[in-house]
Amino acid sequence: MQIGIENSTFCGVLMCCAVFVEPLWADEDKSSSSTATNASHLEQVVVTGHPYEMHNGTGDTADILSDQGVDFSSAGGISSLPVLRGLNDDRIKLVIDGAETTSSCANHMNPALSYIDSSRVNSVDVMAGITPVSMGGDSIAGTIKIVSETPIYADGEGKFLKTASAGYFYRSNNDNHGIALKLGIANETAALMYSGSMDKADSYEDGDGNTVLDTLYKSKNHSLTLGLRGEKQAMTLKLNHQKVPYQGFPNQYMDMVDNSSTGINFNYLRQFGWGKLDTLLTWQDVDHEMGFFTDEKPGTMPMITEGQDIAYKIAAEIPYGEDSKFWLGNEFHQYKLDDWWPAIEGSMMMGPNDYININNGERSRYALYAEAEHSLAKNWQAIVGVRYEHVIMNTGNVQPYNSMPSMMNMDAAAANTFNSLSHKRNDDNIDITAMGRYTPGGAYSLEFGYGRKTRSPNLYERYSWGRGTMAMTMIGWFGDGNGYVGDIGLAPEIAHTLSATLNWSEKENFQLSITPYYTYVDDYIDAKQIGSFNPRRAMAVTRPLLQFVNTDATLYGAELHGRKPLLESAKATTILDLRIAYTRGERADDGGDLYHIMPLNWKLMLEQNVQQWKSRIEVEWVEDKNNVDDLRLEPATDSHTLVNISTAYQWKRVLLSASVRNLFDEQYDLPLGGVYYSGWLAGDRTGQFESLPGQGRSLNVEVKYEF
Repeated sequence: MQIGIENSTFCGVLMCCAVFVEPLWADEDKSSSSTATNASHLEQVVVTGHPYEMHNGTGDTADILSDQGVDFSSAGGISSLPVLRGLNDDRIKLVIDGAETTSSCANHMNPALSYIDSSRVNSVDVMAGITPVSMGGDSIAGTIKIVSETPIYADGEGKFLKTASAGYFYRSNNDNHGIALKLGIANETAALMYSGSMDKADSYEDGDGNTVLDTLYKSKNHSLTLGLRGEKQAMTLKLNHQKVPYQGFPNQYMDMVDNSSTGINFNYLRQFGWGKLDTLLTWQDVDHEMGFFTDEKPGTMPMITEGQDIAYKIAAEIPYGEDSKFWLGNEFHQYKLDDWWPAIEGSMMMGPNDYININNGERSRYALYAEAEHSLAKNWQAIVGVRYEHVIMNTGNVQPYNSMPSMMNMDAAAANTFNSLSHKRNDDNIDITAMGRYTPGGAYSLEFGYGRKTRSPNLYERYSWGRGTMAMTMIGWFGDGNGYVGDIGLAPEIAHTLSATLNWSEKENFQLSITPYYTYVDDYIDAKQIGSFNPRRAMAVTRPLLQFVNTDATLYGAELHGRKPLLESAKATTILDLRIAYTRGERADDGGDLYHIMPLNWKLMLEQNVQQWKSRIEVEWVEDKNNVDDLRLEPATDSHTLVNISTAYQWKRVLLSASVRNLFDEQYDLPLGGVYYSGWLAGDRTGQFESLPGQGRSLNVEVKYEF
């Protein structure tokens, strides 16, 4: 498995030929591979992952991305939300095999990343900041592209290939264990593959040995892949099914008690004399339910969500001249959502009617884009693109639990107000990117660019309407213990980003890149306080009630990545790798800090490969988090240092690996963890919400066997 890392402005161009099943074309005709063609123009930094590093057994895919500089805000065990340069969740374009999946939950408990476990990941590309318009719209932070297993064909006519592997892993801290199974059969032109996995964990313990309540989960995944290829064409059909019977969320008022999803992904690639045509059709259906399932966070209240994504993408790649390409694309993505909360029998407050939160919600995007890459001179390259999207959003009338006149029944009046409005909204969004690269020769190169990227509000940001405390605290994916209501008049976010990267590379002896960046966001979707409440009627604790609102914001920072071999021989190599990242995010109107901004942090890794042995030591350091969002009462956190060690040995067809995470069992709080609500609920409820603790020491082992 390879993890492609684009930490600079221009490296995103490497993927802009935008055929997410490029390995199929590589199998067809290696001389015309898009990957090979791009590599001839641009230098790509690629890290080849060891199996024990890349978590090939099974488990949370976030573990892979964390190794590559992506931050995460905490949620459930397999539902953490990615953060790129201070911008998270819906602001990131996250595509899996080219498909976009929308969170069908008022708390975003089922984000796109939760639908693929790490055992199925074949490659990951992370493009922060400016990304080509061909990599998608409706996002302002960057793109994370994940490709699952691609068909493996027999090499040669008349040959038959059978593949199989099985893996098991165990993590001691939370009794986390899982299995993964892969089976495949293929000849030269057809391939059929199956992948299945199971992942189960109890609540983890912090560095002091205390159980961090409500962090348990269970997940099952199945995937079937059919591939067909010919002389100039290839087809891939993927069928996926996931079942999550439960997942705890320690920083939310609710938990997940069921999430069932089924998806279909069909891709057809055709090579013509004029270039390549890539066609993608995707569909996913999700049934989701929130509630309570454990004594670690008890309660009674069902919330049901049904969501459906359906989309197509058509992209044409047209070479012209010796070193230039042109891309044209058309895309359509429609998301439908129904969100209702069944009445509770015998309850005066939550009945007799079902609470209709989102009624036949719909969000449709129609997109056209054009992009060109051109070599301006011997040492100059450029890529420019423009993308237009028309976004249509609508929803039906809503309904409170009841319409009894009462000072406490604010939802009845809010429903009447919402239903009296016209719900349909139209956005016309334009993205523009312009990037350049100057290579004067020798060891240096300079990459720079400007991007204008746009994101329309999601359905919950525009159409959440309840004004009662209970209803508002059910809305929000921030893990902050506050309540939220939407604003039907929200405008799209428009981000203007400037970025540059200086690369210094002494062939195989030394690599260093430094990337400063600056982003100004017009109509950044933030919040304003419209009230307050006392959670669980604890009068000593007051939290804000907030409404989504447009404001302006600035985000700026820098990233550094260096890599140097310390020892190289025929039998062993030793490599030192360093990553440093700093981000600040502020509101433009009052200078207040934005929510969930990662403080200064670095990761130092020493890696050694000795024949079949692969080992490494990591040291991670995070500075004090004092720049917090006072509006949301975001808790500050102290600095911490974690040490992780790992090793793996390949013996014939068996891979054995072991690691220790948080070697010295340090007690620390997660800078992006939000509040520890489940811990507060289990206590005396007299103190304020505290930060969510991180996981203590864990001994992890894994075995994988290839048949």
